[in-house]
Amino acid sequence: MIVAVIGLGTFGAKTAIRLFEKGAEVIAIDKEASLVNKIKDRVTHAVNLDVTDERSLRSQNISDVDVAVVAIGDHIEQSIMAVTMLRKLGVGRVIARATSVIHEHVLNEIGASEIIKVEDEMGEIIASKIVAPHVLQRYNFAAGYSIVELKLGKKFEGKTLVESKIRQNYSLNIVALQKKVPYISEDGKAAFKSEINDCPMPMDVIEADDIVVLVGSEKNFNKLFAELAE
Repeated sequence: MIVAVIGLGTFGAKTAIRLFEKGAEVIAIDKEASLVNKIKDRVTHAVNLDVTDERSLRSQNISDVDVAVVAIGDHIEQSIMAVTMLRKLGVGRVIARATSVIHEHVLNEIGASEIIKVEDEMGEIIASKIVAPHVLQRYNFAAGYSIVELKLGKKFEGKTLVESKIRQNYSLNIVALQKKVPYISEDGKAAFKSEINDCPMPMDVIEADDIVVLVGSEKNFNKLFAELAE
């Protein structure tokens, strides 16, 4: 997969680096040379150019990328121009960052495929950490739905998946269990290693330190979180 990331501020740079680490071919673009230089060794190709310049963009074969991420946040006009130019040059999927309701509306109107509201999502993450401190990771994969990694703790300790009634009581599905398994190291010392069961069975037992991966709606997760907090 070839991905172009346009705008290499904190959000854009982090996105570009993580995409590259996950195996994507990443073209990182910014008009600030200093930002390009910071990232050049951590992506496939880093380019210093103005994305509103059609000739410069064409020189990078931008129409060949599978996805373009417009990560520009501080300069709304540049963000809009970048999306417009990418659509004009035939990029099929353009994901753009919006920093306000008006910005989001304009990006929709000019044809952005998907819109990311970083500030809103960060607010949700921070709020979740406050009200649900037992949550280790949370991934929003669709509007109102998440995959959550958490420790269920004492409330469910020693219960099988069937006995936990998580599916019946909360309409949440357990899709994986990560357990600490004791073993003897090469030097003869007792130690622990993590093992992931990605196909848990009804009679598998939940221990207090298990990391449980659940999938379901925000409404149902909130019900579970409220009971875990009691």
